[in-house]
Amino acid sequence: MTDTPSATGTTSVELEIGGMTCASCAMRIEKKLNRIDGVTATVNYATEKAKVRAPDGFDPSLLIAEVEKTGYTAALPAPVSPQRTDDADEPQDDELRSLRNRLIASIVLTVPVIAMAMIPALQFLYWQWLSLALAGPVIVWAAWPFHKAAWTNLRHGAATMDTLISMGTLAALLWSLYALFFGTAGVPGMTHPFELTVAPSDGAANIYLEVGAGVTMFILAGRYFEKRSKRQAGAALRALLELGAKEVAVIRDGVETRIPTGELKAGDEFVVRPGEKIATDGIVVSGTSAVDASMLTGESVPVEVGEGDAVTGATVNAGGRLLVRATRVGSDTQLAQMAKLVEEAQTGKAEVQRLADRVSGIFVPIVIAIALATLGAWLGAGFPASAAFTAAVAVLIIACPCALGLATPTALLVGTGRGAQLGILIKGPEVLESTRRVDTVVLDKTGTVTSGRMTLVAVHTADGVERADLLRLAGAVEDASEHPIAQAVAKAATQEVGALAVPEEFVNIEGQGVRGIVDGHVVLVGRESLLADWSQHLPAELTAAKAA
Repeated sequence: MTDTPSATGTTSVELEIGGMTCASCAMRIEKKLNRIDGVTATVNYATEKAKVRAPDGFDPSLLIAEVEKTGYTAALPAPVSPQRTDDADEPQDDELRSLRNRLIASIVLTVPVIAMAMIPALQFLYWQWLSLALAGPVIVWAAWPFHKAAWTNLRHGAATMDTLISMGTLAALLWSLYALFFGTAGVPGMTHPFELTVAPSDGAANIYLEVGAGVTMFILAGRYFEKRSKRQAGAALRALLELGAKEVAVIRDGVETRIPTGELKAGDEFVVRPGEKIATDGIVVSGTSAVDASMLTGESVPVEVGEGDAVTGATVNAGGRLLVRATRVGSDTQLAQMAKLVEEAQTGKAEVQRLADRVSGIFVPIVIAIALATLGAWLGAGFPASAAFTAAVAVLIIACPCALGLATPTALLVGTGRGAQLGILIKGPEVLESTRRVDTVVLDKTGTVTSGRMTLVAVHTADGVERADLLRLAGAVEDASEHPIAQAVAKAATQEVGALAVPEEFVNIEGQGVRGIVDGHVVLVGRESLLADWSQHLPAELTAAKAA
């Protein structure tokens, strides 16, 4: 996606990155893109997107080619549209399903392995060989994504968190095979007793299958929940886009035709009936109504609109029939701009995330260097090669978890996504990070802190009128209306007097109120001007209560 060129001679390009498995992958791609003259790039591992500032006229295909040279995939994203379908999410669903299957298999196979290794009572005559049979598929098949990513990165001369995971788990498996076939660990009746000792051993009497399988299981669990969190955060964005209407009654050549909203063009005139969502941003051509704009403003009181007034897509027509001329469609609408704001907030990076990325970029080489130094130090101290190798493997295994580069971007992603679900649009992750310094919150309107739904809080009656009778009659008429105020009255009436009667001859008087016949009584509910039209005037006490 390419934005409009700015006055400074640069343009913004967004890329969808594939194949990243940890924060150090994002760091590698970011460094590669930033080496291009005139290009400034930020790669976010959590959203799997790159935001690039490049000179005007820069060919995005050159950026894509540079990413592919690094061993990953890149593509320009589809434009943000309220008519996005679920088909685009299928690849992510397949990836999540694959992770879940590998995780379930790992749990089933690994738990017995860990139990046998940790509980001497379960160590029967040939328990170590059963451990090999159970742990082998976990370390080889379930951890295959880690091995594949490590090999891909190795071919490009890089090391990532997957390199540690692959090296650690394979080292545990290979050493266990050596101990079983060439050491004393395969002897029938071998046990792993609990001992508190610092005495070194050659390591050939022990197996580490539970370590390799356990690390694989826990890392897979972390990857699965991370991926699911990202999907849920993405679902918040999709839910925002899906607030829009799916179909619209457009007027073409004087004929009303229902078409998908995505086919609507700027300048088209369309009909919005009571209770329907307004399909897109536009101007009212004819008709008057009340529009429920609480999804934008949080205000529960509907906005009265008439000819010449602007209306926003995804808001609800709560009153009369409107004829609207579309002014903005697709990615130009206010709803799409809101979705883009959330997406940009998730793509950016806070300072704490930049720090985590810098650390993770050098973390893997440092860990490998420490493992090699450990191997050399043990050999230099005169210990057997098997004992030195055991110590080096321990360094690799204990450094496997990659929460360092995972926790920060995922927390920011989920925070901005959850905010969108609750109606809070966060401009960027740096804004979210800065909230820790906030000590005063100033609100510009009540809709910011209200639920967006009206409720009946008080009932004032004239002399001789019973509260229950008033609610029963007014509630019955209001129940037939879609207006938010009417629904609040009807709900309160139902809770207080029970089931409401069905009104006869119900009429919606646009911009004024409603009229109907209930149990032989003509009932008017609406503005004071509507009552005046019927020569009904409020008593002084009700006028005073209304003014209060």
